[in-house]
Amino acid sequence: MIDVVNVIAAFLTIGFGLFGFLAPRYTASALDLAPTDSTMGLSEMRASVGGLFVVAGGAAIWLGQPLGYAMIGFAFSGAALGRILSLIFDKPPIAKVLVFGGIEVALAVWFLWANL
Repeated sequence: MIDVVNVIAAFLTIGFGLFGFLAPRYTASALDLAPTDSTMGLSEMRASVGGLFVVAGGAAIWLGQPLGYAMIGFAFSGAALGRILSLIFDKPPIAKVLVFGGIEVALAVWFLWANL
């Protein structure tokens, strides 16, 4: 059962990453990020919000090892920690933080609990 949920959670990770990877303008808009005079922000969306999670999810499925899935959990833990710091210092929209952060926390908890 853990193996099945790991794969499903990894595919969710890939799916979320595909938004940033293939639709960086949409993702930036959903995250309230505004364009500037440069397209560097789109590059960052494709890299850190997109490709990172697409490849991490795919690699975990390909490796099929608990530590591969746990590493995704650590990545989501870092994202959730960043959201907590943002709540303290930046005062972002609470509803969006709860949605995005909730998904990150849920996936982090699953990947770490099930695979360590």
